[in-house]
Amino acid sequence: MHKSLTWVLKPVSVSLVALVLSGCATGVRNPSGVPVTQMKADERGFVAGTGIESQDLVSVTDKMARSILAVREITQAKTPPRIVLQPLENRTRFPINKEIFLTRIRSELNSKAQGRVRFLAREQMAALQKERELKQTGQVTSASDPNVQEFKGADYFLTGSLEGMTTRATAGTSDYILYNFHLIDARTSEIIWEDSAEVKKQGLEDAAYR
Repeated sequence: MHKSLTWVLKPVSVSLVALVLSGCATGVRNPSGVPVTQMKADERGFVAGTGIESQDLVSVTDKMARSILAVREITQAKTPPRIVLQPLENRTRFPINKEIFLTRIRSELNSKAQGRVRFLAREQMAALQKERELKQTGQVTSASDPNVQEFKGADYFLTGSLEGMTTRATAGTSDYILYNFHLIDARTSEIIWEDSAEVKKQGLEDAAYR
């Protein structure tokens, strides 16, 4: 090989080797770390405590959605009843996002109940009112007469509570959770449906919940 060509190739080869080595050193794999395990939401994982877990959420909300669809006022209604979600009360010691229970019940009913119930988006009332005013003033178009549009009223309120009891001893921690939900008639204030689920867990160590 020509002497001058060899001189040129040497630094190039050294640079390539350095690049490869640096790429290996900064890779995303961490053999000494703990890998992430993907699980189903209704599975109990190895990271768990005695409190409210995802598998509890799935089983409880599945039961409540099925139970609501069996209510006579729902099954025999001539038109789909309209439901408004009301905040849950969290009376447990766990500072969790309690509204996720109602969100999943609504999602299950909207996706699987084939229109037998309707939910009103009351949390979006400010945006809905603004849109209505824009249509009434002609600033945006409307497919129907904006003067006869009206917001639908609720037939029922869906709400409930999470109740808890905790026992601690040298042997460990025990937690009992009662998940209670009910439908309230918006006209008469009668509770037309109520159902609950119970979960009790014991463990040697507690866990932090957010």
